[in-house]
Amino acid sequence: MTNPASTLASSTPVQSFRVLICDEMNPGNLEHAGYDIEYVANMPRADILKRLPEFDALITRSRTKVDRELIDAAGERLKVVGRGGVGVDNIDLDYASLRGLLILNAPESNNVSAAELAIMHLMAAARGLVRSDSKTRAGVWDRKYLGLELKDKTLGIVGLGRIGSIVASRAQGLRMNVVAYDPHVPETKFERLDVKRAATLEELLSVSDAITVHTPLTDETRGMIGAAELAKLKPGSIAVNAARGGIIEEQALVDALHSGHLFAAGVDVFVDEPPTADHIFLSAPNLGITAHLGANTVEAQEAVGAEIVERVLAALKGDVSKGAVNAPALDAKTLEALGGYLELGGKLGRIMAQLISGAEELEITFRGEFPADPAPVLTSILVGYLSGSTDEHPNMINARALARERGLNVAVREELESPDYQTEVVVKATVSLEDGHGDSRDRTRTVGGTVFGRSPRLTRLRDFRVELQPEGYILIASNQDRPGAVAKLSNLLGTWGINIAGMALGRAERGGQALFTLTLDEGLSSEQLQAVRDLDVIDSAFLVKV
Repeated sequence: MTNPASTLASSTPVQSFRVLICDEMNPGNLEHAGYDIEYVANMPRADILKRLPEFDALITRSRTKVDRELIDAAGERLKVVGRGGVGVDNIDLDYASLRGLLILNAPESNNVSAAELAIMHLMAAARGLVRSDSKTRAGVWDRKYLGLELKDKTLGIVGLGRIGSIVASRAQGLRMNVVAYDPHVPETKFERLDVKRAATLEELLSVSDAITVHTPLTDETRGMIGAAELAKLKPGSIAVNAARGGIIEEQALVDALHSGHLFAAGVDVFVDEPPTADHIFLSAPNLGITAHLGANTVEAQEAVGAEIVERVLAALKGDVSKGAVNAPALDAKTLEALGGYLELGGKLGRIMAQLISGAEELEITFRGEFPADPAPVLTSILVGYLSGSTDEHPNMINARALARERGLNVAVREELESPDYQTEVVVKATVSLEDGHGDSRDRTRTVGGTVFGRSPRLTRLRDFRVELQPEGYILIASNQDRPGAVAKLSNLLGTWGINIAGMALGRAERGGQALFTLTLDEGLSSEQLQAVRDLDVIDSAFLVKV
């Protein structure tokens, strides 16, 4: 990897680094030897575009859009952009990376504030704060209203990351029972936090008196709690969303409040912000609303401002160990040697994350003689495995640290020869599962791949040899090795108008267990996947998106 110090620090060897803070924040101390820091709260965009070429680094909040226009206007001097806070939605990451800009954020500073806001919404919903406040202001003195005690109630937490973990601790302080659903977190973290684990979202919903969501907004989590999921909650439950708009479907939440199935709810986030004057939330009964204030406390703002300044200054000197959202590029020699393997590693990690989430151990085996040290390939596997399961942005800098924080043990083995290919990368994941009787057993999954030229190939699934390009949607099915299985499945897919782009077959022995993979032009709904599993010739079926 290129030494960041040579990339950043060498650009201004004599004069001080110049840093522009263009959005309102509390940046703390601005006097640092070797740095000229200029703070202009809410600087007009025209002024930013005009003056940015004078600076080595830019620090923003969410107000300033760091888009192509701004990046192009910056010229060659700008090297670092710091975003005070967690989200980087206001930054064109792809274009910034293409232009060689290092993007930093400060996600940890807001954790306590965000968690406490969720607890506030929970308590306000339980005691009818919004309802009582509006009635009292309207001259109605209603003392007959009955709220709910939270003591001994069960709080279901969706997402046991940093913020979800703090919420769990605060809820336990209220003497609540806490259960969480997070397939990406190992059992050891649940044990450390003394939180009961729900095996499925449905299980969590069925036992919860209140739920709160704390996940990133991804394709997997967008709309994950809709009308069907809210209906699984006990009548008279509470729902809180202080994470990202759209994780709980807005219309479904309002409908559940109108019907009385939900006792009350609280939201800090909208799909589109700010909301329009006719937004359905604004007229919903028993719904507490705040204006995306999760990070807005005096303490959080002081911490986030000082932290992002500290990280930007460190990055200008070459230390990019904290807060990197995108990674500095690998040097050209490494990219030339390992480019295909880096792509393979990311794909293997993403496939494994969908086959077995919440792994406690990853064992990566490098077989054969690689054209360069394969250590970066290990990191790309972790990036793929962690992507979409954390509110961080896993990359080649922070992936190992994120894995350690999650409690994921990573073991590496090297074998001088590969029995079937010149080189092969094999990833094995292990998670411990309880069988319902207090006994645990290990569940493992294995995927492997190689590179032909510069093109990644999938070579192994479980104990079966396969060979296919890991692209798009891949349906992985196992069955007993007898005629007709592929034909039945193909016919079923045909009735849905789903085209098969490629196929690979593998078997342990004739007449024994067999496995085949189908590359599809489009994905399957959960109902369609279940129909595949219900075929009498199919033992198991999984769909992964690469």
